[in-house]
Amino acid sequence: MRKQDTNITVVSRRKFLQLAGIGSGGLILGSGFTGTQPVWADANSSSDSEHTLNLFVSVAPDNTVSIVCHRSEMGQGIRTGLPQIVADEMEADWEKVNVVQGLADKRYGSQNTDGSRSIRNFYHTMRTMGASARHMLEAAAAQLWTVPVASCQALQHRVHHKDSGRSISFGELAELAASQPVPEASALKLKSSDDFNYIGKPVATYDTPNMVMGKGQYGQDVQLDNMLIASIERAPVLGSSVASVKQDKARAVKGVVAIETMDGGQLPPLFHPLAGVAVLATNTWAALQGRKALEISWSDSTHETHNSAEYIDTLKQRVTQPGKTVTTYGDTDTELAKSERRHSAVYSVPYLTHAAMEPPSATAVVDENSCEIWACTQTPQSAQQNVAKALGLKPEQVKVNVTFLGGGFGRKSKPDFAVEAAVLARKMQRPVKVVWSREDDIRHSYYHAASAAYFEAGLNSDGLVSAWRQRTAFPSISGTFSAGVDRPSAGELSLGFADLAYDIPNRTCETAVAEYHTRIGWMRSVANIQNAFGICSFADELAHLSGQAPDAFLLELIGKDRHVNPNQGDFKYGNYGAKLKDSPVDTARLKRVVKETAAKADFSLNNGKGEGWGIAVHRSFLSYVGIATRVEVQGDKLRVAEMHCVADVGLAVNPDRVNAQMEGAMIFGLSLALMGEVTMENGAVKNSNFHDYPLLRMQQCPELHVHLLTSDQPPAGVGEPGVPPVAPSITNAIYAACGERIRDLPVNKHMSLA
Repeated sequence: MRKQDTNITVVSRRKFLQLAGIGSGGLILGSGFTGTQPVWADANSSSDSEHTLNLFVSVAPDNTVSIVCHRSEMGQGIRTGLPQIVADEMEADWEKVNVVQGLADKRYGSQNTDGSRSIRNFYHTMRTMGASARHMLEAAAAQLWTVPVASCQALQHRVHHKDSGRSISFGELAELAASQPVPEASALKLKSSDDFNYIGKPVATYDTPNMVMGKGQYGQDVQLDNMLIASIERAPVLGSSVASVKQDKARAVKGVVAIETMDGGQLPPLFHPLAGVAVLATNTWAALQGRKALEISWSDSTHETHNSAEYIDTLKQRVTQPGKTVTTYGDTDTELAKSERRHSAVYSVPYLTHAAMEPPSATAVVDENSCEIWACTQTPQSAQQNVAKALGLKPEQVKVNVTFLGGGFGRKSKPDFAVEAAVLARKMQRPVKVVWSREDDIRHSYYHAASAAYFEAGLNSDGLVSAWRQRTAFPSISGTFSAGVDRPSAGELSLGFADLAYDIPNRTCETAVAEYHTRIGWMRSVANIQNAFGICSFADELAHLSGQAPDAFLLELIGKDRHVNPNQGDFKYGNYGAKLKDSPVDTARLKRVVKETAAKADFSLNNGKGEGWGIAVHRSFLSYVGIATRVEVQGDKLRVAEMHCVADVGLAVNPDRVNAQMEGAMIFGLSLALMGEVTMENGAVKNSNFHDYPLLRMQQCPELHVHLLTSDQPPAGVGEPGVPPVAPSITNAIYAACGERIRDLPVNKHMSLA
C-alpha cells in the first residue's frame, strides 16, 4: 500500500535527519522540558535511545535551520511564534528556517495545545535552545580561526570575527559546531531585548503561503490508498446505545462496503466514541447516503428527559438558595444585613459549542502491532493514549500525525474521533477516514456548560460596596470523567470566580448543585465566559445604582495597588499553572487596563437614547483584557457598532498574531453573546448547522480595534483572554443605550440583531 504525501513530518532523530536533509553531518540540539540544559544529539547516530531528545534544532550544511514545533497549528500561528523565538536567540535568518511538526511523544511534555500556554510555558526553553546553538556556532568559528570565542559573534546566519572581518555561514560551521561541548545553561548569555530581531516583532505567519495556496493539509484532506470513508449516525442522547438497526437500504447504496455498530454508551463518557452505526464506503457521498438509509432504534437513557430551558431555570432557582462555601472573607451576612442598600441579580448562560469551521476528522491505519493516525487534533498524546487503550496496544505503538486544524477552540482536545477511526480501521483491516459533518459536530460535541450565577451586594451610606456574595452552578467538566460530580472543580472556580480582584472586605463565594446530562468540555476561555459575564455585568449594575461612571466605579471596586492571593482555607487557586509569586493577580495592571479601555469610550453617549458604551475588564490566563463596546438600539433592534480591546499580555512575542488572536476572540465572543445557544430537548440537541446555531456574519461585525499595552512582564496567554469581557461589555452597552438589562444570554432572545 502506498501512502500518499500527507505533508506530515516526524520528530524522531532518524527521520528528522532525513527531513532536514543533513545526512550524517550538521548540528542538532534537543532539550527536555523537565530541565533547562540543552543536550547534544549525535547526528551520526541512527538509533533512538532513551536520551533521544524531544525538541530539536538543527543546522544543515546547506544552511537550513530546522526547528520542531511540538504544538498544533489551528490558525493561531504557533508554528511561527515558537520557532521565531529560537531563531532570534540563535541569530538565524528567518528566510532559511524550516518548521517541522512534532508527532505525539511524551518526551515533549504536554502537547495539548490549549489553555493559552504555548508561548508562556515555553518562552524560556525556546530562548535557551536558540542561545545554545548560537554559542556552539560561535565556538566552532573560534576553533576554525584559532581566535578567542569572545571575538566571534553570530549575526543573521553567519558568524563574524570582528578583528579580521572574516565571516562564515551557519551551514559551513554545522559539522564543526556539532563537535563543540554543549554550554551549561547557567553559562548561556541570552540576548538583550534591544537586540531582538524577531521577538516582539510582527513576523509573517510561516504557514500562510501553503494555506492560501491550498497546499496546507487539514484533517479532512488526508487521502490514503484503499481508504474507506466512514460516516457515523450517533446516539442522540448521552448514555443511549443501538437497540436495533435495519441495514438493507443502506447496503443497497452504491459504494457502501460495510456497516458497523459502535458500542459506546459508557458513562462517564470520557473520550470513548459515542454509540452509533458507522457506514463505510468508497467515497463520502455514498457513506452519507447509506447513513441516511439506516433505520435505527435507540435504547433508553436516564438523560432522555433533559431539557435545557427547564434545566437552566432549575439552576437559577438553586443559586438563589444558600450554597456550599468556597471562600469567605470578613462577615458577609452581617455586613449585608446592615448595608444601606442591597441589590441582587441572577445571570444565566446556555449550553454553547465550538462550531469550528473544520469539523473533526481522523484517518487510521491499523495492523496487529501498530496504528498510525492522521488527525486535526489539539492533543496528539491524548489521541495516542486513547487509541492505544482502545486497540490494546502500547502508546509507543501508535503514531499520531498532526495535520493543520481548521479551528479548534477546545473541541479537538477530545480525541474521540481519532478513536473512532482506529476502531473502524481495525475492523475493516484497511485505512479508514472518519468524517464528521457540521451537523455531527454541533449535535455531538463536548459542550460548554449551561450555567446560572447569583450576585448580591450591600452598599454603605457612602455608596461603597461593603459586602458581596456570589454563587454559581454549572455542570463540571469533571463529570465527563467521573460519575457523581455535581459541583464545579477548584480548577473551574479558579477561572475568574474565586480570584475576584475587587477590594471588598466582606465577600463570599459559593457553589450550588448542577448535575451533568451531556458531555461537558472546555471551550475557548472555559468558565471565564460565564464568570466574567456575571461579575462584570453586576459591577455595572452597581455602578448605575451608585450613580458613578462605570470606569470610576470599577477603579474604586478594585481598590489600591496590590497582589491578590485567592488561596484561602481549603481552596487552592490554580493561577493557570503559574506560581503566584511569578505571575500575581496584580491590581495595578488591571486598573491600567480599566483606564486605557475607558479612554476608548465616550460615556457622554450613555443617556438612554439609543446609543451607549459598555465596558468590561477581566484577568484570565495571566493576561488583563478590557473591552469597550458601542451599540445602537432602535426599537427592539440592536447593532453592535464599535469594539475596542485593550490588552496587557506581558511581552507580545509576535504582536501581529496577538492582534489577530484578540480580533478572533472578539468575533468568537460576539457570536456567543449575541446568538450562541445549544438547545436540548428530551436529551437531544436540536441545533444542527449554522442556520440554527449561527455565527457572526460579516455584515454584523462591528469596527474592531486592538490596543496592546507595552509591558516588561513575561509573555502571558493570548488565545483566550479576549473572549470573557465581550459579552458583558455588550450587555452593559445595551443598558446604557436603552435601559434594558440583559441577564440571560444570548442577546437575540431579547432583541433582534441588525
